[in-house]
Amino acid sequence: MNRQIFRTACLLAYCGLLQAGAAHADESLELITLINDYREAPGECEGRRVESMGPLVPDDDLSRLRLASGDDWRAALQEIDYQAASAQAVVLSGLRDASATMGALHQNYCQLLLDPQFADIGVSREGNSWHLVLARPLLEDGLGDWQQAGQEILRQVNETRGAARRCGGEHFEAAPPLRWNEQLANAALAHSRDMADKNYFSHQGRDGSQVSDRINREDYTWRQVGENIAAGQGSPSQAISGWLASPGHCANIMNPNYQEMGAAYALEPQSDAAIYWTQVFATPR
Repeated sequence: MNRQIFRTACLLAYCGLLQAGAAHADESLELITLINDYREAPGECEGRRVESMGPLVPDDDLSRLRLASGDDWRAALQEIDYQAASAQAVVLSGLRDASATMGALHQNYCQLLLDPQFADIGVSREGNSWHLVLARPLLEDGLGDWQQAGQEILRQVNETRGAARRCGGEHFEAAPPLRWNEQLANAALAHSRDMADKNYFSHQGRDGSQVSDRINREDYTWRQVGENIAAGQGSPSQAISGWLASPGHCANIMNPNYQEMGAAYALEPQSDAAIYWTQVFATPR
């Protein structure tokens, strides 16, 4: 895959300035929601069936970025302190709303929307012009080993569960904190390593396994189980932000019926996303 730091695409307009407008913030978030809905259930792209991808994380700095043709893209990203491993900009014009824009993106840029190398997105609107930046950050310094990162995910998830939250159209009350479980963590690590080593992104392992199979292998006796996966996010907080941007993943985090969890990441620099995250939830029998 081409890993140049920045590529630019245009539809019905030249690649121009990219700046968020406060008046269109709700519409920008609506478009991001539509993009993430498509990534989770893409159906097809250019006539071919494709696998789902994890959600892109809305990034306010990317949405405020001003870019013009001929600019040094790397320098522009560094100016907003975004250290990018990869990025791409798209400008679409003549589109009246988020739904029409999503239709144009699906028709012309479905491969870009489903590209596993991207983890963050910024969207802004100026009149009938829509500006998108998709990017993946470099790995965070001090990421720590997979157990340290997993424990940080647990801490942030329990902080999130401590307050009521909406996940899409569903309201969740505050939920009790989760406990760390080594068996669930080992199952999470095994799946993250499999995705990284074999360069894919799916809840179904390449051996056909589902999360229930993977925790059975760890001799965990369960009565309820769930799983979140992510790819490309460079830190625990970025992975959680992506999950919270997706109603289904967010619902897993806020589900009061889960009692335990484990989480892990795996690295493979030659893979599309470089880093893969798995979070496993369960309630023991």
